[in-house]
Amino acid sequence: MKRQIIDIISQFDTIIIHRHVRPDPDAYGSQIALKKLLEKNYPQKKVFAVGSHDVNLSYLAFPDQIDDGVYKGALVIVTDTANTERIDDERYMNGAKLIKIDHHPDDDKYGDIRWVDTSASSTSEMIYELFEVGKETERWLLPDEAARLLFAGIVGDTGRFLFSSTSIRTFEAAGDLIRYQFDRSELFKGMYEMPRNILHLLGYVFQQFEMDENGAAQIRLHKEILKEYDATSEQASLLVGSLGEVKGIKAWVVFIEEDDQIRVRLRSKGPVINGIAKEFGGGGHPLAAGASAESWEEADLVVKRIKEVCQNK
Repeated sequence: MKRQIIDIISQFDTIIIHRHVRPDPDAYGSQIALKKLLEKNYPQKKVFAVGSHDVNLSYLAFPDQIDDGVYKGALVIVTDTANTERIDDERYMNGAKLIKIDHHPDDDKYGDIRWVDTSASSTSEMIYELFEVGKETERWLLPDEAARLLFAGIVGDTGRFLFSSTSIRTFEAAGDLIRYQFDRSELFKGMYEMPRNILHLLGYVFQQFEMDENGAAQIRLHKEILKEYDATSEQASLLVGSLGEVKGIKAWVVFIEEDDQIRVRLRSKGPVINGIAKEFGGGGHPLAAGASAESWEEADLVVKRIKEVCQNK
């Protein structure tokens, strides 16, 4: 499959790369690293990475802004996005051919070509493997900036190598990437340093979360709380994994209230929770998933399901 993707890439003069809405380091890492990789090895091609910019990821990169006409005859590649509803920028359908590269379960089989590897820790890890094939067959070179972005994507999606998705191949890829010239300390500052107000919000999360005797936990961040701490919903989302430090916790849900919906962020240390996300119109990995709730009554149903899977585990 990797060889087939490289062959298709070689056939197009214009390549446009998309990723999912509400991006994380792996979304930016896989998408924009792929752009940098292709620009390095195909300087005659026009390569773009599109989507709405998340200011919290400014330490990584900035996406491109392009006109509709650029899509005519272009190859479109979507990275790190399980289903079409989550693709950022609906123009992904306007190209001549569509490739999906992803590590989430392949529930939505979109694209003319699909490379889906659920055993990969991240889509950034997959892009590194694509580079390795290109290096052997096409003498590809990996620019330092692409290495930085791929390393960030791997670190982000493995929770600093703590998640069970981390494998030998993950460590091998990370080990190869740190040989390139980029400042890891500066990268980690961008990924993990928080302003004081968000640290205070984190304190609120640890003080106010609820956990039952079976290790099922929840915290509800109402709009009033976000306003009190001068935090955006995107900033609050950065705290979702923090409850994993709590002893005895099995699975948890963080509800983040927005103007038109309630974001549902599910995490687990063992019980499979992406099925719950699917029940509420979302999806994701077995131990990390997301969805949306229309009301706090619907949020109650999510909590009920979390409690059920923890009780049966």
